[in-house]
Amino acid sequence: MKKTICSLFFLCGIFVFSQKNVKTDTIDTTKTTEIQEVILKAQRKKQFADKAVYTFDKEALEKARYAKDLLETLPELQIDPIANTLKSTKGGTTLFLINGIEATDMQIRSVAPAEVVKVEYYDIPPARWATRADVVVNLITRSTEMGYVFGADVSSALNTGFVNGSAYANFTKGKNNFGLEYSINLRDYDNRKVHSIYDYNLDGSHYRTDENKTDHFGYTFQNVALRYTRMVADNYAFQAKMNVDIFTSFVKGNGSSIFTKDNVLEEHAMLKNGSSDYTTPTLDLYFSKNIGKKDEFSVNVVGSSFTTNTVEFAKEWVIPSGNSVFDNDMNLQTKQTGIVGELAHTHTFKAGKLASGYRVSNTNISNDLQNLAGFSEYSVNYLEQYFYSEFSGKIKKFSYRLGAGLTNIHNKSAENTFDQWSFTPKIILGYQLKDNQSLRFTSSYRPISPWSAALSSNIVQMAPNIVQKGNPFLKSQQMFANNFIYSYNNKYFDFNANLFYRYTDKTINQYYVADENFGYALTYENAKNSQQFGVQLSGSYKPFGNSLLIAKLNLTPATETIRTSNGALIKNNYLTNNLVLSSEYKSFSLQYQLNIPVYTLNGAFLTTNENQNHVFANYKKKEWTFRAGMYWIGMPSEYKTKSLPESLVNYSRVNQIMNNKSMFIVGLSYDFSKGKNIDLQKKLNNSTAPAATF
Repeated sequence: MKKTICSLFFLCGIFVFSQKNVKTDTIDTTKTTEIQEVILKAQRKKQFADKAVYTFDKEALEKARYAKDLLETLPELQIDPIANTLKSTKGGTTLFLINGIEATDMQIRSVAPAEVVKVEYYDIPPARWATRADVVVNLITRSTEMGYVFGADVSSALNTGFVNGSAYANFTKGKNNFGLEYSINLRDYDNRKVHSIYDYNLDGSHYRTDENKTDHFGYTFQNVALRYTRMVADNYAFQAKMNVDIFTSFVKGNGSSIFTKDNVLEEHAMLKNGSSDYTTPTLDLYFSKNIGKKDEFSVNVVGSSFTTNTVEFAKEWVIPSGNSVFDNDMNLQTKQTGIVGELAHTHTFKAGKLASGYRVSNTNISNDLQNLAGFSEYSVNYLEQYFYSEFSGKIKKFSYRLGAGLTNIHNKSAENTFDQWSFTPKIILGYQLKDNQSLRFTSSYRPISPWSAALSSNIVQMAPNIVQKGNPFLKSQQMFANNFIYSYNNKYFDFNANLFYRYTDKTINQYYVADENFGYALTYENAKNSQQFGVQLSGSYKPFGNSLLIAKLNLTPATETIRTSNGALIKNNYLTNNLVLSSEYKSFSLQYQLNIPVYTLNGAFLTTNENQNHVFANYKKKEWTFRAGMYWIGMPSEYKTKSLPESLVNYSRVNQIMNNKSMFIVGLSYDFSKGKNIDLQKKLNNSTAPAATF
């Protein structure tokens, strides 16, 4: 692995210093208000220390149906055909904004291509978003006094339960804007096959469970959003947004297993039924005020309150006798209240920009639980405070962003109270090598709080002698992340090579432990540390210099290790990969996506990412777009898990959804716009915690 990484960077070094020198732009560095671009304005990409800025030529604007099509052309973004949304080719969480305000997929669709000024692509998110996303994409648009847009989209499989639908409308008059959105994602699969094996030694005997199950499962996710915005240019902006998420899910499964104790075999039958539902109303209020030409104050408050109901019934019995092996009857009602508040200030100096703020988030969860351990009522509270300040500027070819923060995590449950303050510094340095090449270095340190399922006291029976539970005594983990990035682009190439190293102290790790009541329990611990290092090569290639053919590729050879609490070292090498081939010609577009799944560390297991082998095509006719495609060509979607050699329980699982093998999809969308709409330049974006589940 080390030899591979060194060889790749040696080739990159040769490539860097063999490029032709091109005349640079003239940039007025005496009046810098933010990190400045470092390459030619004549090119459609401008590289900053923390972001890239993309503009689009006349041909691209004319071909696009809406702004979402423009974002899809960015070298490190791709369409997710399953959800019909955009995502990063590098993985992780991607946050989309319009003029600084968090935007949904439908809001991006509501922006006409001609209104797009530029796109800011942050592969190193600023402080206010750094804890929420790995990549931030900000769409900068024009706005005027009058306009309306509306549209609808639906796509469906022909032979199974797969439907994506959405509709949106925006109306602008004067300084006021009204927006309404609705979306639905429905899945109903009746042929999921799961093969699981548990193999372990307990009390001097050898046990093995070999299971084969068939499930009927599905879910329906709906979202309704209503927005009102009032914006007075160069003075103030106000927005109120009401958002409701509606979620229901179910699973109905049965199967059989061969249970072995030493040399004695038993045939078992099993069933598992379950459901979950919640309705989450969220109110988001935002206000910003300009004071003079150099200062802006912003405040954002987000609140939600809802109840989640989860029911699960699983049982296993011996086929000949009917004797019960286990009955797992779980009923969980979770009442959850969350609030997030943030206050921010920005001041523009002659030499740069200073941004400071304070964010506090509090989530309270009250649980009524009936499970294997009996009935219990318990409450947990998660409080996090974050103070931050960062200054950005530029000196000749050298650009920088220096930040410092203070984070407090205070988690309280019936069993434990955890309180910790952490200093969270961040540094970003950029240097212009040549007009279309740059080097960047980033270094940061931040805490990561345990998630609700990891802290849960719930107990779930997985198999004979095997249960799963959380650990209320977990502490936060501390991540130290470093990146050294080389970027190069021209008419044909847009390329990034990122040499990365991440060290995490007190890593939250999932593992099997002996349990005196049940045999073995899959639970969580704070391991000593973990490390991850490698090189990420990503970008796009246009052999003809246009959209007739585009190849996007992401390759990441890497090594990851975990040092467990008892000192054992776990190591894994992997090569993540993702290929996207696309072509546009007049009103037609075609795209193909492929990857080879790889195993990566996930607690006590090695798990694979979702396989891709998709092709889909679009045809545009005025405001109408027709779509057809085939997903998972020749294969079902597949998810594999296997335990590590160090594990007390040797576990493996292969999960295949047979319904979506070679799944044929058809779709239709209509998008209409007239005039332009106001887009609020919101500087703060927050959301309360998602529904707590186990």
